[in-house]
Amino acid sequence: MREILLTAAEAASASAIQQAMDSLGEAGGRVVLPEIELVLDRGLELRSNVELVGQGRGTRLRKAPGRVYPLAGYHNYGMLDIPLQFTDGLEPGMTVAVRDNVHGGFFETFGRITWVDGTWVGLDCGMHSDYLSQQKPILITSFPLVYGLRVENVAVRDLCLDGNRDQQPAGIGSCRGAAVYFIQSHRVEVSGVREAGFAGEGLGFQMCSHVRIRRCRFVRNTGNGYHPGAGSTAVLFEECAAKENDRAGFYFCVRANHVTVRNCAFWGNVVCGISVGTRDCHNRIEECRIVDNGGPGILFRATPRPVEVHSCCVSGCRVAGNARKTGHGQIDVLGDAHDLVLKDNEIVGPPGQERAGIYVAPSAERIWLEGNQIDGCFPAVIGDSACLAAEEPPFACGIDAAQEIHFRHLFGLPQV
Repeated sequence: MREILLTAAEAASASAIQQAMDSLGEAGGRVVLPEIELVLDRGLELRSNVELVGQGRGTRLRKAPGRVYPLAGYHNYGMLDIPLQFTDGLEPGMTVAVRDNVHGGFFETFGRITWVDGTWVGLDCGMHSDYLSQQKPILITSFPLVYGLRVENVAVRDLCLDGNRDQQPAGIGSCRGAAVYFIQSHRVEVSGVREAGFAGEGLGFQMCSHVRIRRCRFVRNTGNGYHPGAGSTAVLFEECAAKENDRAGFYFCVRANHVTVRNCAFWGNVVCGISVGTRDCHNRIEECRIVDNGGPGILFRATPRPVEVHSCCVSGCRVAGNARKTGHGQIDVLGDAHDLVLKDNEIVGPPGQERAGIYVAPSAERIWLEGNQIDGCFPAVIGDSACLAAEEPPFACGIDAAQEIHFRHLFGLPQV
């Protein structure tokens, strides 16, 4: 593997680091950053077969203060340019987002500036939505600090990232960005990354497969700590942590399947520790510590059929002191959830509050409870006996249970 070892002088700007990664070409290789403190005026984009490696705590990348540029009126879907009221400080190569005050999700646009001509700016991708003047559309210098778009065989290792959230007038939405972000990417590894204070999610990815996240820590973000979403499949989170995020510590988004979350910690998050919802099935949460969150330690969201949660297992976890502000109990099972296994967990209520250990909504079915030690909760379990399973539901879950057919929503199936 070709390796580029950058000196501090050679890594003096985001542009210089990007040039080093791009110089590796299709064969790829590794770019190794020195111990530096660097302000990023743009995101670092990984190419296929490229690894970006730092020196742990010694390599600190900080997002530059954000700026807001109002659009000069309506602009339409698919265009590779955009009209602004002014363009001061914008230049080719910078990464930006476009959004309005109504829509979110995939209606936002994330791209790289290709040219600036008066009050017009070119982007390397078409607008993902119509932007109407009455919805107050803006271009913002908000971007993932490290990201990959439709790449394979990539890695990010041993970096410290600072989102500088107090200096961001607006953030990027969870579907188009995060401090570390990937979309439609496969065989991705993120390890040894410590991040804090991003205006948005900590780590997020959409429509990805074969992802490994190890020994990472994402804290104090305005969104969720971790956000695997949009059909991402065959994912391992191991020895990771999320603390004091404004949403959940860990948020399974739409159809995040065959995910294993092992030996991780989620504490002090505002909404909940772990949130599981729409079509988030065949997932395994084991040997985790989920404590002192504002909402339930683990929330199975109120998703109705046919997109309900099912075939998930939570085992060997410590779930304690949660539901301090919202929620029925330490673990809430809502909506039409079914075929869930909750076993061998240590469940402890918050001091001075009466909260259930496990709450099962009347609409849930076949919830298996076995070997859970429940203390300091009142009552230990809320749930009609008709909602509980007579025997442990048989299903396979987690990353090791993923088979070829489980990726057909991302790749289709081979032609016969």
